[in-house]
Amino acid sequence: MSDLKRELPRDRNRRNFLKAGGVATAALLAPSAFAETTNQTMPALPANPRTPEAMPTRNLGKTGYKVGIFSLGGQASLEKPNNFDVAVPIVERALDLGVNYIDTSSIYGGPERWSEQYVGKVMAKRRNEAFLATKTKERTRDGSMRMIEKSLQLLQTDHVDLWQLHDVGTMYDVNQIFAKGGAMEALVEMHEQKVVRYLGLTGHYRPDALMEGINRYPFDTILMAMNAADPHHYSFNDALLPLAVEKQMGIIGMKIPGRGRILSTWTPPPIEQQKHSWEGMTIQTSSPGTLRMREAMYYTLSKPVSTVIIGCDTIAQLEENVQLARAFTPLSDTQQQELVARAEPCAKPSLFFRFYDRP
Repeated sequence: MSDLKRELPRDRNRRNFLKAGGVATAALLAPSAFAETTNQTMPALPANPRTPEAMPTRNLGKTGYKVGIFSLGGQASLEKPNNFDVAVPIVERALDLGVNYIDTSSIYGGPERWSEQYVGKVMAKRRNEAFLATKTKERTRDGSMRMIEKSLQLLQTDHVDLWQLHDVGTMYDVNQIFAKGGAMEALVEMHEQKVVRYLGLTGHYRPDALMEGINRYPFDTILMAMNAADPHHYSFNDALLPLAVEKQMGIIGMKIPGRGRILSTWTPPPIEQQKHSWEGMTIQTSSPGTLRMREAMYYTLSKPVSTVIIGCDTIAQLEENVQLARAFTPLSDTQQQELVARAEPCAKPSLFFRFYDRP
């Protein structure tokens, strides 16, 4: 895959990828949102007119998009089953408040992909107000083609603004993705066909695999775990962040509150309940965190990121996060180091995603 190019042909339409994959792929994917149109150009970048007054904006790398510094993540209430009455109003309210970037994934909410369903309910009416990002966890071309096909259907759109490789954690992941017949082939094809506008990768486990990925291909964005506990275990700040800055990528911070565990307001559930949750398999705790939400968000926003994505359980949480973004002023290096020191007692619970077994 080392010869993958970004100088993409302009004379193809969105049907061509079916031919490239042969009859089996065509039978698998048709009919599809992107096989039914011959539009060869992407629509204009989305624009939420409320964003400039709602919060500061930053460049999303070299994409030309001005993103609000707080963006809506597709987990929390947006991944719970049969939660339309709560989740859809959160998405609607986010756009009303000036959020202009929404992140989701093909695996959020399990096989039913509840997160994409909820976001799609809003995108059906307000697609041009949000930069829409989703992901594939599949490591093969064909598996990823199935993922984007279903994503378009659930998101009720014929294109996404950013398609990302989900959870690139190890060199095994990287080698699968870039192998012949790997997921990278699907990403490039969908970019060529104008089904996806930009390409990215995501991760929260170890920095080395992500560094290898962005050295192999000129991705537009990286979504990476960046909270105040980061320097204590397998830090992404040390080498990965400077590399992404050097490559002028759009850098999106995630895991800001570490599923709440970095926050002093977090009430730990019973240990037995934590043990039966995938996110707590290796790290359980009976203690709350040590930071306020303002401190957790401002730590990451003081780094060279484009935006941070945070999932919300309630509209009140969403409104608090937008208000914090509106009032943001950068922390000094000394203030950042003070937060890192304060986060040390809850560092492992807040970085639970770096402590489970991987192949």
